[in-house]
Amino acid sequence: MYDYNEELYRSLSERLSIVRENIADACREAGRDPSKVTLIGVSKVFPVSYAEAACAAGLADLGENRVQEIVPKIERFNELGLSVNWHLIGTLQKNKVKYIIGKTHLIHSVDSAELASEIGKRSAAAGLTTDILLQVNVSGELSKHGFSVETFERDIDIVNSIEGINIRGMMTMAPIQSVPGEASKVFYDTRKLYEKIRPLTKSPSDFNILSMGMSQDYRYAIAEGSTCVRIGTSIFGDRNALKA
Repeated sequence: MYDYNEELYRSLSERLSIVRENIADACREAGRDPSKVTLIGVSKVFPVSYAEAACAAGLADLGENRVQEIVPKIERFNELGLSVNWHLIGTLQKNKVKYIIGKTHLIHSVDSAELASEIGKRSAAAGLTTDILLQVNVSGELSKHGFSVETFERDIDIVNSIEGINIRGMMTMAPIQSVPGEASKVFYDTRKLYEKIRPLTKSPSDFNILSMGMSQDYRYAIAEGSTCVRIGTSIFGDRNALKA
C-alpha cells in the first residue's frame, strides 16, 4: 500500500467524476456505448503525486507529452507497485525513441514514416512489438505535426512494411475552438479518413483506435466517433496556476 495526498485525491476524484459523466452524456447523445471510449488523464507538467492520486481514484490510463517526463513517472509507479497504461501523446524525436521502447501501452504521436521506422527498428532489436497510432494533420495547420492528408494513402504503404510496430489507429489534434463545436469538422474529416484507410492497413482488425478530443472539445470528438480522449486540464486543473 502507498500513501497519497488525500486532499488531492478528493479533488481529482470530483473532477474525474464530472468528466466521466460528460463522456457518458456525449455517448448517449451519439448513441454510443461509454465503455467504448478510453479516458486518458494527461498529467504533463504536474508532479508525479498528481498521477498517483488519479490512479488511486481509479484512472487506468495516463498520458504524457515528453519522454523525459514520462520515464521517471513510469519508474516511480513501478517502485510503488502501481499499474496503469502509459500513453505517449506528445511529439517524439527519433533520438528519444531508445528511451521509451517497452515502456508504453501506446504511442499516439507517430507523425512520419521515418519515426515509425525508428520505433520498429528499436522494438525489433529488443524482441518487442510496439503499438502505435499515426498522427495525421487533418486541420492542415502549419504549427501541428503529422502525416499529410494528401499523401497518407501512399505513406500507409510504407508504414505497413515496417516490422516491430503494430498500427492501432489514428490520432489528430483540432485547432483551439473560438466557438463551441468548431472542432467538429476536423473530427468528422478524421473519422472519414480513418474509415478509408483502415482496409489498407496490414491488420485492419487491430486498426480500431481513433484518438481525438481534449478538455475543450472532447464531447464533439465523441460525437464524431473518437474512441480515446486525452484530458488534462479538466482532470488535473490549470497548469499555469501550478507554475505560479
